[in-house]
Amino acid sequence: MRQIFFHLFIGIIIIFGCRLTANAEDILSVSPENATINMAVEFMDHAAAAFVSNDQGWFEEAGLNVKSYESYSTGMALAAALARGDVQVAYLCLVPAVNAFINAGVPIKIVAGTHKYGYGLVVDGNNVKSVRDLEKEGIRLGCVREGGAVDILLRKIIDTYDLDTDKVLKNVRRMPPVKQLLAVQTGQLDAAMLPEQWATMAEASGFTMLLTARDVWPEMQGSVLAVREDLMADHPEVVRKLIDLLERANELIHTDPQKAADIVARQMQLSGADIARQGIGTDILTTITPGILKRSMKRLEYGIDIDPDEVQGTIDYMAGLGYIKKKCTAGELLDLRYIENARIR
Repeated sequence: MRQIFFHLFIGIIIIFGCRLTANAEDILSVSPENATINMAVEFMDHAAAAFVSNDQGWFEEAGLNVKSYESYSTGMALAAALARGDVQVAYLCLVPAVNAFINAGVPIKIVAGTHKYGYGLVVDGNNVKSVRDLEKEGIRLGCVREGGAVDILLRKIIDTYDLDTDKVLKNVRRMPPVKQLLAVQTGQLDAAMLPEQWATMAEASGFTMLLTARDVWPEMQGSVLAVREDLMADHPEVVRKLIDLLERANELIHTDPQKAADIVARQMQLSGADIARQGIGTDILTTITPGILKRSMKRLEYGIDIDPDEVQGTIDYMAGLGYIKKKCTAGELLDLRYIENARIR
């Protein structure tokens, strides 16, 4: 069954990836003086640094010509946009970045981390009192589709607590985060595996945060900054500026959490058109408040550093689950010279 899901996922990604290079000339100016970039983020506080930089006008201030800036409802949807060539710069979870690189052959490099952790297991405390209860027949457990970052964490929970894989997976209802949240609010789920800020929103709706990524996977790399190789080759200065802005935004997030939460909330409100096109009701925007985001963002550890050993561990774990068609070394996916240069500067 696992292999069936794996091949299904590969087929979907390859279909999306069929235009890998078709749009490259349209979206990339090769003139060093006028490099235009198409940028995308996940519609989550995982991309807080990008939201801050955009809100404060720092991309423009740094001389970056951002032709488009879009929000995607999931990392897997964003990975598909990378595969199509629609996006050159992406702030997305590590797991879909690995999927895009290995399964779809998207020519990207991860140039920095954006945060660690950022996922949680929330439960209805009346029906799920311990992790072991996930095995119970009839428990309704929400999770994203196979191969997503939160699905990987669910498998890590199963391994860590020595749960019966078949019993737990039999209880899983596959749906994107926003639908899980709505299901939580309408009493249709007993537990949900969610990325932030959705996990904290479920908590605010009456669920209990039973586990976070920090509890199960120490030093788990959450999201990354991924850049297409053609942009890096033609305009390395763009990557350097993106790293500088990541550090600048993270400094604001660390020193003024309330301002950062206000900014991210404001930016998410402005993403209404993007998420509406992806079938998400814009009424959800009113519930993504600065208070929710401030609480959620405390559960993440924002920073540009990324440990190649942690990336390799994720790659190996995904391969063991059958979610990627082959292994690669972390070095094939990472290009950390810009981080090292940033430290020197």
